[in-house]
Order: sequence, then structure tokens, then C-alpha cells
Amino acid sequence: MSPIVRRLCQLSILLILPFMAGCDLVVMSPSGDIAQQQADLIVVSTVLMLLIIVPVLFLTLYFAWHYRHSNTKAKYDPEWHHSTRLEVVIWSAPLAIIIALGAITWISTHKLDPFRPLDRIDAERTIPEGTKPLEVEVVALDWKWLFFYPEYGVATVNEMAAPVDRPITFKITSSSVMNSFYIPALAGMIYAMPGMETKLHAVINKEGVFDGLSSNYSGPGFSHMRFKFHSLNEQGFDGWIAQVKQNGTALNRDAYLKLEKPSEKEPVRYYATVEDGLYRAILNVCATPGKMCMDEMMHIDMMGGAGLESHENRDRLKYEGGPIDINLRGHGEEHSAVEPAAGSQSTKNMPAEGMSHGNHSMQGTDMAKGDASEAPKTN
Repeated sequence: MSPIVRRLCQLSILLILPFMAGCDLVVMSPSGDIAQQQADLIVVSTVLMLLIIVPVLFLTLYFAWHYRHSNTKAKYDPEWHHSTRLEVVIWSAPLAIIIALGAITWISTHKLDPFRPLDRIDAERTIPEGTKPLEVEVVALDWKWLFFYPEYGVATVNEMAAPVDRPITFKITSSSVMNSFYIPALAGMIYAMPGMETKLHAVINKEGVFDGLSSNYSGPGFSHMRFKFHSLNEQGFDGWIAQVKQNGTALNRDAYLKLEKPSEKEPVRYYATVEDGLYRAILNVCATPGKMCMDEMMHIDMMGGAGLESHENRDRLKYEGGPIDINLRGHGEEHSAVEPAAGSQSTKNMPAEGMSHGNHSMQGTDMAKGDASEAPKTN
């Protein structure tokens, strides 16, 4: 290959690189304080690691050039094998960087814990005394997001809003499979798991419309499992709530069970009223009428079990939300019941006590309160 052709190939690669890179740098330029602290952590960690990487790359090229075969002026010492001075430099610099990274990671892990309530609005402002956080209950469905606003008695699908500079407390769960709730401009991602509740504390500092998405693959509708997050001033947020109440319908058990069924590219929906206790029923896997809630089941465990009469609870403990069979059923269809694996014991024949203890070990909750357990958390 001629030098001209080789140079043209190199230039063409450089021209292609900008089109291969992502254009949206929202992760590194977010609008929420928590996400901004996470972005700063990424920058600091990267710079600290580059303090070692850049000199190593430079010295690698320098040694190859300086000790080339044609450079007769380079010192040649085949008997050299050790230098205490070089050993000190080579090991002390990385050790110092590792210690610094370890300290930063330890501090940020506790400071940016998603379960930890906020202590500031941004780097220059603390939270005013008496400020009440906005509570939002999030449910990951197949394949859409359901948001409850218990303070206002409304709910929405695939759209949420919050006032600027007001702390937000998210309570997050899932109706069927594991998922992950993520608004890059607001804060890091957090898992959503059925029968469990995770939490996220965050605040948005700028007005705008931001993207929210599912960051954990959950089936054929995963790619379209997105929503819009509206950051509004106080008047704008009050107007948004009024719009939901004006244009919304009622969300009761029947409406929820229809909404829960798998569907793709679900449009935005508003619910002006929400049945009392619906989120608790979803969290405890008992939205279907007649089913025993998990916190009730765990209370029975805490009291020592139901004894011989526990067989009466067997039907109430059956979970009908079977897995989605993509290969056999196609998109959006589901089994009516979970089929047992070959050679395994059917749920129908399992004693109620065994089912109770099996789910109890999965929950690991505070039995005195009867709350569903909190799932693993992540930023």
C-alpha cells in the first residue's frame, strides 16, 4: 500500500469517528444535583487514573524511539537489572492513586447512596427546614412505567413531572420481571424488582423535558420502555397536576389488571383518581382480588405459621403472573400459569407452609412492620 493511500485511510477513519460517538452527553452534563455529583466522580476518577496511564504510554513510545537499533548514542548496559530509585517511583505513584481512589469511592458510596435522604439542593444551597419531599411511587410494567402521586391522588403512564429544586423520594417496584429505573439527567439507575421496594432520593435543578428509560433488558418491548420527565416550576407543576385530574380516568383494580398485561409502545395515560391501597397491593403481589398479600403471609410466618388450617390459604398464594414465552407465544402474550420444570414439584402440590417460608426467605423484611423488603440498590 502506497503512503498516500495509507494516509487517506487514516484520515477517513478520523472522519468517521465523530459519527460513531454519541451526541447526547447528558450523563456528563446533567440537570440534577445527584447526577452532577456522579459526573464529577467520573471525571475525578478518570483524571487520577490518567496520571499513571499517560506517562506510561509516553514512556513506552519514548523508550522504543530512544533505544532503537539505529541510535548508537543510547547507553547500552546489558548487565543492568535493578534500580531502587525506579522501583520506588514505579510502585509509590500507583499506590498513592489507589489510596486516593479508595478514599473517594468509600466517601461517595455513602454520600450518594440512593436510599440516603438528601441534605442539599445543589452545591450552594441546603434544603430549607420544613421542606416536604415529593413522593412518587414507581411500578415497572411490561413494557411501560406507572407513576403514583399519593399526595395528589393521581397516577400516570409513561410520563412524570416534578417541581424544580424540590427533593423527590421515589419508591420503586415491579409487577413481574426485574427492571431498572433510570433518568440520566436526574440520578443513577436503580433496580425495580417484584415483591420488593427500592428507593431513590434526587432533585432536579433545571427546567426542561428529560428522557427516562429502562436500563435492564426485560423482553421484546424493552426498547420502547421509555417515558418523559417534565421538570417544571411550582406553577407549571400545579398546572400539570390539574391537567391530569381534568383529563384522567379512574385507576382501580380492574383497570390496573388490564394495564398490567404486556403491551408495547403504550401511549401516555392519565388517571385522575387511584383506588386506595393499590400500590401496596402491587408491591405485595396481591393486586388480583382474593390473593393473599405477601406482608400478610409473612405475618403468619412471624406468628409461627397457620398450622393445619394453612391449606385454606393455598389458592390465595398461587401467583398467576406467568413468564412471557417469547419463542412459543410471540410478543405480548403470556402463560396463564407457571409450568413446573420436568421432575420438579408442582406449585399446586406444594404445602402452603413451604410456599410461605420460601417467599419469606426471599423477602428478608422487618416482620414487626410487615413491609415488603427492599431490593438491591445501585447507582
